Amino acid sequence: MPKFLLKRWHGQHIVWMFILLLCLTILLYLFKWWLGLTAFLLCGVMAYFTLQAEAAFRRDLNTYVGTITHRVKKAGTEVMSGLPIGIILYNEEKRIEWHNPFVAKMLEQDSVIGEPLLEFFPDLKNKKEKTDKLEMTIGKLIYQVWHRPEERLLFFREVTEQALLAKKYEDSKAAIGIVMMDNLDEATQGLDDQTRSIMLAKVTGEITEWAQKHQLYLRRTASDRFLILMDQKGLRQLEQTRFEILDDVRDLTIENKLPLTLSIGIASGAEQLAELGQMAQMSLDMSLGRGGDQVTVKVGQRLSFYGGRTNAVEKRTRVRARVISHALRDLMKDSDKVIIMGHRFPDMDSIGAAIGVLKAVQVVGKEGYIVLEGVNPSIQKVMETIAADERLHRWFITPEQAMIITTQRSLAVVVDTHKASMVAEPRLLQQTHRVVVIDHHRRSEEFIHDATLVYMEPYASSTCELVTELLQYLNDKLSMEVLEATVLLAGIVVDTKSFSLRTGARTFEAASYLRRNGADSALIQRLMKEDLDSYIERAEVMKHTETLYEHIALAVAESSRTYSQLMIAQVADTLLNMTNIMASFVIAVRPDGLIGISARSLGQMNVQVVMERMGGGGHLTNAATQLEGTLEEAANRLKQVLADMQEEEGLFE
Repeated sequence: MPKFLLKRWHGQHIVWMFILLLCLTILLYLFKWWLGLTAFLLCGVMAYFTLQAEAAFRRDLNTYVGTITHRVKKAGTEVMSGLPIGIILYNEEKRIEWHNPFVAKMLEQDSVIGEPLLEFFPDLKNKKEKTDKLEMTIGKLIYQVWHRPEERLLFFREVTEQALLAKKYEDSKAAIGIVMMDNLDEATQGLDDQTRSIMLAKVTGEITEWAQKHQLYLRRTASDRFLILMDQKGLRQLEQTRFEILDDVRDLTIENKLPLTLSIGIASGAEQLAELGQMAQMSLDMSLGRGGDQVTVKVGQRLSFYGGRTNAVEKRTRVRARVISHALRDLMKDSDKVIIMGHRFPDMDSIGAAIGVLKAVQVVGKEGYIVLEGVNPSIQKVMETIAADERLHRWFITPEQAMIITTQRSLAVVVDTHKASMVAEPRLLQQTHRVVVIDHHRRSEEFIHDATLVYMEPYASSTCELVTELLQYLNDKLSMEVLEATVLLAGIVVDTKSFSLRTGARTFEAASYLRRNGADSALIQRLMKEDLDSYIERAEVMKHTETLYEHIALAVAESSRTYSQLMIAQVADTLLNMTNIMASFVIAVRPDGLIGISARSLGQMNVQVVMERMGGGGHLTNAATQLEGTLEEAANRLKQVLADMQEEEGLFE
């Protein structure tokens, strides 16, 4: 205990003794005056010593406080100088006003006072949060930075060892991949056993060399399937190479009539290996659903696609179509009614496929309805024709009517789309858990989850082609009305541009079946006719076309006018007919205020990948998206995406 505190303790006791003596003096004075006088003198002596003790206490207290203050200031100075944390104060002009010695050592300079803050720390430009924490590399070291803009204060702490340890941990996380020869049966059909074995040995050797080159664990699990194991570091290296194994295998078998292609699904980011395996299988399913010859990588919430630059291979066997047809028939029989719907702003393919499914429902003997949100210019003529046929038109209902009649036992059939957000009435998918998806587009990240039955074939020209095949296996004695067969054929004609794009043997077989069932080609021509005003309107948009990368046509319409999505698509189709044009993009303002982009190609360029990077999707040769903002912003964004793709792997094969 300090000396002055002891004095303080004694002084307090003297005061109490003085008070007691004073009381005693008064009592003694009342009985004996001379005793009272003696006591009074003693009290005076005590008072004197008390005052002296108090004065000494104050002197010692002031001395002690002064010593402590000096020691605290000295300690604070030493701490600020030797603290392993950097501190910077800056002014409103973002110039450094003060920093401690740690910052000078960190920046390897004597002083940076008065220098611009962002010159040394450019990473702070985009940090506007109230209290922002980020990592920053300065020299060879990594620092964690706490930024307090309201106080214009920065703290730096070196975390190199922790950051490297965290990076090492992330790099060592497991990743699982599944490699599949997605068209083995089609590619080897007609080959003798020796030729087939030689080709498989070549492909297997190429895959094995690729795995050894990138230090992957490779295990063959079936004749056409491999399991690969790697860590995150190895996965990043594969992504940097953009999975050249796809091109290597395709080039290795290019001399065949039908080259062999690979589909790969890779997953990482899950803690449990069982979950990781499920994610890898889902990634493979997505690669196959998008047409094969590509890689799907799922890391946590990130989903990336590589490859997919070739058309999907047409399946020569109809086994899958027969199985799906029988499964669909059983589902319809087990449902109280069937609700059919396509995408919003339906086109000829969507309406034709819906009518085909409605025919299947009627053949099974169930009650079916087609949900139609509204009539747009692309289907106006066909809907006018359907309106004149009461037997067919009475099965069209509005989304509100569909919500009223749909029950848990109802079957919802979605055609020409697989995105829940694009169907005519998304709420119907929540009202029943019995959902069937029939689509010909390449699978995107968004998908209708928990669908009871999925029939997606990207090789198909249209959804009408898929539905026509299903009808053939539904009932051998099925007969169609002329209008039903005509609308189905019209959907195929529109999506194939009159059988000039995305056609295979099965496309013509489906068209032949519809013709045998009474499809009227003359009626299709009348339904597809356009007026002179529309033609002139297309020409107005085409006037603003520029050529990019020698083979890409980009047309940006005037911002003062609006164009329907059908018109935007028609302009893109027309531009594709120009000499040396392999892909076309048309950007215009739609009536709903959104910026619509339609993309078309002849197959040498995958416009679906371009549109996916802009938030849309579609098919290898036919894709689109809708954006908010201005025409100029949309055009600049599209040009940037094309520039990035050109730099990454080239736009054309």
